[in-house]
Amino acid sequence: MFETAIPCIVELMGHNRIAGMVSEQELGGTKFVRVDVPAVEGEPGFTKLFGSAAIYAVTPTDEETMIRAVRAFRSVPIERWALNVNTRPALAAGDDGYDDDMASAF
Repeated sequence: MFETAIPCIVELMGHNRIAGMVSEQELGGTKFVRVDVPAVEGEPGFTKLFGSAAIYAVTPTDEETMIRAVRAFRSVPIERWALNVNTRPALAAGDDGYDDDMASAF
């Protein structure tokens, strides 16, 4: 792909876009497109690897444009829902989640 990582905007299937420093990485005998998204505005940087079949287009650009795209796209390493993270507090042992005090209100 590229001898060294270069700033790019990558368009992915499913109308998704990601911006960062793009290079090639081999993993398990398969080549992937590596996108290193830089840290911006307090958000930590991260790296994503994509198979070539997932990529619709790669647009090489200058670093300033790539940083502007990172800010605009607000890509995240993984969505919270994908991890199936429970946002509800855990119930204590013996707690059925039913508020007994509220029963008298009805």
